[in-house]
Amino acid sequence: MYGIAIDLGTSGFRLQLIDLESKNVLKTIMTMKHPLPGGNVIDHLGFAIQVGGDVANNIMISTIRNMFEMLPVLPEEIKRIAVCGNPIQLSLFQNIEIRDLAYAGKNMQQRLGIGEVKRGLRIYDGIAIFGPSSGLDDCEVIVLPSIEHEIGADALAMMVKTDFMEQEGISLVTDYGTNAEMALKVNGRIITCSAAAGPAIEGQGIKCGMLASPGAISDVNEENGMWRLTVLDERMDGRKSHLVDPLTGSVLEKGELVPEGITGTGVIAAISLAISMGLIKTLPHLPNGKLILGEGVELNDRDIEEAGKAIGAIRAAHMTLLVESGLRFEDLEYMYMSGASGTYVDADKARKIGLVPGFAKKIIQFGNTSLELAKDVMLGNYDLDEIQELADRIKADHIMLASNETFKNIYACELAYWTEGMPEDVYNNVLESFNMPHMPALELAPVFQKKVKKDISNSEVADVEIMRGMNVIIEEESKGCLGCRICEQECPEKAIKIVDKQGKRFAGYAAHLCLGMSCQRCIRICPAKAIRYREIRPVSTEELSVM
Repeated sequence: MYGIAIDLGTSGFRLQLIDLESKNVLKTIMTMKHPLPGGNVIDHLGFAIQVGGDVANNIMISTIRNMFEMLPVLPEEIKRIAVCGNPIQLSLFQNIEIRDLAYAGKNMQQRLGIGEVKRGLRIYDGIAIFGPSSGLDDCEVIVLPSIEHEIGADALAMMVKTDFMEQEGISLVTDYGTNAEMALKVNGRIITCSAAAGPAIEGQGIKCGMLASPGAISDVNEENGMWRLTVLDERMDGRKSHLVDPLTGSVLEKGELVPEGITGTGVIAAISLAISMGLIKTLPHLPNGKLILGEGVELNDRDIEEAGKAIGAIRAAHMTLLVESGLRFEDLEYMYMSGASGTYVDADKARKIGLVPGFAKKIIQFGNTSLELAKDVMLGNYDLDEIQELADRIKADHIMLASNETFKNIYACELAYWTEGMPEDVYNNVLESFNMPHMPALELAPVFQKKVKKDISNSEVADVEIMRGMNVIIEEESKGCLGCRICEQECPEKAIKIVDKQGKRFAGYAAHLCLGMSCQRCIRICPAKAIRYREIRPVSTEELSVM
């Protein structure tokens, strides 16, 4: 008999097949993209509201069932599945009410007739989630509980699966991603919040950005005044690659692996290095407007802005938690980092640009805690009542950043710093005007500790496979289209294609490639305003139907 642990991440799905008797991980499967359009949870939510929750649910469930087909076991042998993720992903997975997640205000929810939506721990029959044709008749599906409107089971996982809960000192934990969940622990009290950092933190929304995959630059280091690139190989291990002059793009020494793009951790490393080496005099401006890391791989001023907005959102959220708790920044003792970005980023480079609190005394990196908690629950290592009780207890202290004045004031400084070159002394003066403490200067380096080599445990010994066959097409009729195909040329992900059928012209989008409402380049560039991205629908809902 077998069990499956699933992490519904914003940038992709991860699942592990486990032997229930030996408790060994037999296979890991991951997608390199989320199957719904968009680079963040707000895009996924907007898509679901626009086209209907049933369609979004079917696309997600269809993708997961395709992942099941890659497993070396029969569906009848799968007895238990545990699922972890943020509130939006878990709601779409269960196909339950989502509008309350889009409209946080109580008045709007009342006008829409939305009552209280409970997102506690739920247990389903397998066919209730995956359909009668799934073969999961004798399987239970455990959906882990969300904590709050913005804080899901993945946030619960980052607290439980790190040392955060056991520490007596003041501790901060963050699950780094497009929607960065975080929690502060002070004398037994836990305060949570969530920063909508955006896709740049994972390499999306960056001109040459890409999710972690073979050929991606994952780190850069200085070597005799030049930059040594670290590029991921087929096993997703970082290997030394070209030695380049980032100002000219000259390759001084070739490596075996040719860079094809850059991950979010690579972008963070490049920014940190450029600042520390004095290549960036005033943010966000680069020398000659760009840094060249290889043939066709470069960072420009806009990339720095996009990454800066994400870094700034996370730093502002960290500071808000401390300020609202009445703490000094220097009081922070432990900083825990989880998630793929939290695992692979160079923590020292990250702290130098504010992604990690530079004033923490100890910085500890963990892996994919969401998948780990799902695995433990699936194996029965946690009592389900205890998991729900912990989620209920944490609900009492949650800060919604969108309505928090402290966060708004700090993030305004962050935007000015990253996009307009606000000097640090002016930044501190503005904080002082808001009766907030200055940002501490970086002094002694903290103690760094890395608990794992890879974000997914057992991935070095178990079979790991990437599912690449995600080919759901959504479309809209593009009335007035001139057929100039400028939209196809402008699309950064090559997701759109103009097709003629039945005497009409349509814009078709590869759903997993499209960046959704966070991009809209095709809309802006269309000279005939024929691209609207409003009345979109799957090309064939029959292909998606599993219910």
